[in-house]
Amino acid sequence: MFRYVLPLALPASLALFLVGCGHEEPAQVSVRPAMVVQPQPSAQAMDSYPGEVRARFEPDLAFRIGGKVSRRLVEEGERVKANQPLAELDPQDVRLQLEATRAQVAAAEANLNLVRSERDRYKTLLDRQMVSRSQYDNAENLYRSGEARLKQIKAEFDVSSNQAGYAVLRAPQDGVVAKRQVEVGQVVAAGQTVFTLAADGEREVLISFPEQAFGRFKIGQDVSVELWSQPDQRFNGHIRELSPAADPKSRTFAARIAFSAGKVPAELGQSARVYVQAAGVVPLSVPLSALTAENGATYVWRILADNTLKRTPVRVGAFGEKTVPVFEGLTASDWVVAAGVHVLHDGEKVRPVDRSNRVVNLAAKE
Repeated sequence: MFRYVLPLALPASLALFLVGCGHEEPAQVSVRPAMVVQPQPSAQAMDSYPGEVRARFEPDLAFRIGGKVSRRLVEEGERVKANQPLAELDPQDVRLQLEATRAQVAAAEANLNLVRSERDRYKTLLDRQMVSRSQYDNAENLYRSGEARLKQIKAEFDVSSNQAGYAVLRAPQDGVVAKRQVEVGQVVAAGQTVFTLAADGEREVLISFPEQAFGRFKIGQDVSVELWSQPDQRFNGHIRELSPAADPKSRTFAARIAFSAGKVPAELGQSARVYVQAAGVVPLSVPLSALTAENGATYVWRILADNTLKRTPVRVGAFGEKTVPVFEGLTASDWVVAAGVHVLHDGEKVRPVDRSNRVVNLAAKE
């Protein structure tokens, strides 16, 4: 009996299985993430110069009087606040000078009181016609001389008081001690550099231009800056300062590059590289990983506004270490896939992300 029932049961169960499968939801197709970049000016058409991040203002700090350094209160690289003591001189000499001037002030005041009383007495006698006019004038002159002497000594006392304060070197503003040039026990002259302060605020890049190319550069010329700590990012800048004379040792011309944007994540002493556009038309460049080839043709995957891929033929130049110049096929506003190009397909929809895995909204960047 089972031989007859089994052939009938199998088609029925198969039909029920197919009906059940028909009610399942279709599997959703996941969108592949794709790292994207924009073409950048080719390094082959850019002159690059190494540099160092420096502070915009770097005042040399010095004592206003000479003396022997008795205390050094900060170290090189230490952050300081405005009016913070940095170093002190032996105050013994300036204190003795201050005490001597104070004594002279007291003597001048006593002398002024004496000549004032003499003048007043002679004035009374003159009114009674008991002394001559010349005697009174002599007493008046002595009084005026004593008054002037007191003013002179008081001014000298103020100078001595200021010099006593000059024995302590203070920071003029917030910043970092970039360089130290004295030690405790060293005798320094007035105006001799003791510290170099890198003031807080704007940061710049100090570079040196070669002598043979100096004529190509001018103040205000646009450049781009790449920090060693952020090799995949360029910051816009311009030449703010250009030395008119070459360094006697290196025969190069110092220049300072200011950042055109607001606050840039550049720290003091960081290495940087400044790129200056060469003369002529500057080709674009893309990473080597963005290129692929088929049947002898080179192309990249360009992303359209709807996040779909389009295979775009390009004409490239000589391959560099990390990038390759593109002469035809792309514009500076295009976005191309920078990695994994061998697994992509024409018309495929992707999710564009940057190197930090953040979603890139192409429509907002157009």
